[in-house]
Amino acid sequence: MRRVEHVMGFPVSLRVDGPDDTGVVAGAADAVFAWLREADERFSPFKAASEVSRYGRGELPASALSADLVEILGLCERYRVATGGAFDARLPGRGFDPCAIVKGWSVQRAAERLAAAGAGRFCLNAGGDVVVRGGPWRVGVRHPEIADRLCTVLELTDGAVATSARYERGDHIVDGRTGRAATGLLSVSVVAATLTEADAVATAAFAMGAAGVEWAAGLPGCEVYAVDAGRSVLRTAGFPSVGAGAGAA
Repeated sequence: MRRVEHVMGFPVSLRVDGPDDTGVVAGAADAVFAWLREADERFSPFKAASEVSRYGRGELPASALSADLVEILGLCERYRVATGGAFDARLPGRGFDPCAIVKGWSVQRAAERLAAAGAGRFCLNAGGDVVVRGGPWRVGVRHPEIADRLCTVLELTDGAVATSARYERGDHIVDGRTGRAATGLLSVSVVAATLTEADAVATAAFAMGAAGVEWAAGLPGCEVYAVDAGRSVLRTAGFPSVGAGAGAA
């Protein structure tokens, strides 16, 4: 089964392999996209009535927050502290924006729903950030400067990979320590057990600049592939590359 919908401002594609005689997988797919739409309504800072927007405006006391938002706030604080403030969901002039956490967190939740429904082999791709189960699956990492080329291909069985880069949205990731756009890296991809971690670590590492590669590489269970501003490739020994397109360096 294959299905694509546009949710949270980007295309989300789902592929589930295996028999679906009872329609369980189709029902689980419905639940996946319903959850992602719900997460967008609840946690988008671009929707005035969302819980995140209401919290950011000071309209919700701590006692009124949902357990999900409490978890998101905890993750935001965890990565702010871990990066010395480079990753910060509360940037001056921007208001509270937890998108760097919400995307990976919500897609990981969706993947867990699929697994709980009995989907043994699937690939869920949310705007280039991917969580898989029952592989091996091969996932391409886009070249940071050449849109139709890959800089590497990796193989995953059960896990996730996320990439933070400048090629889609320009200098949109800000170093919270300086308030300026992070420009030390062209792209950074992180493999981790969950997309919650992979996405957050990739964004946090990008915000830190070149030092973020070493920081991410030192985290247990994380493997890193990065291209710095000088177009040098930096990767951990365990990054599961199996091939490459045009080299980034």
